[in-house]
Amino acid sequence: MKILIVTGMEGAENCAAALTKMLELECEAANGRKAALSALKRNEYAAIVVDESIIGANPAGPAGSDPIWENAGLAIPLQVNFALSGVQRLAREIRMALNRRERERALSHQAAAAAIETELRSTVAGLLLHSQLAMQDRQIPAPLAEKMRLVANLAGNLRQQLASQPTPQLRA
Repeated sequence: MKILIVTGMEGAENCAAALTKMLELECEAANGRKAALSALKRNEYAAIVVDESIIGANPAGPAGSDPIWENAGLAIPLQVNFALSGVQRLAREIRMALNRRERERALSHQAAAAAIETELRSTVAGLLLHSQLAMQDRQIPAPLAEKMRLVANLAGNLRQQLASQPTPQLRA
């Protein structure tokens, strides 16, 4: 994971080096918008920290947004006033943003798992119900009835296995 620091202020490299030590993540400095866009084309970043003066100095692109944000990919966008923020505060903001992203990722995985489990339970219940209804039909041939019993048994076993598993709970 890398962090991109975008500012036009002198000492950006020193700031990136200090943040690298504090965060134990590689931090790269980009001196201005052009350098930032070039860096975004070369690498992926976990977060992009942009000085407010860089964003405020550029007229919005055709879609009304800044080209840095448009090219950020999955990086967490942070807009900070470097003139008012020290390295400690930047490190804290970046840590909080990375932690927030990790919580969001974990919650989305839990939500996806819960949705898949709900769908699976519903499908198994449908299989079980329809196979049991089909077995009640006296007009089906014996070999087919045996296969339907097998499907019903398999669906019943799967339903028991699903019932023994705790349902994933979403935690904030």
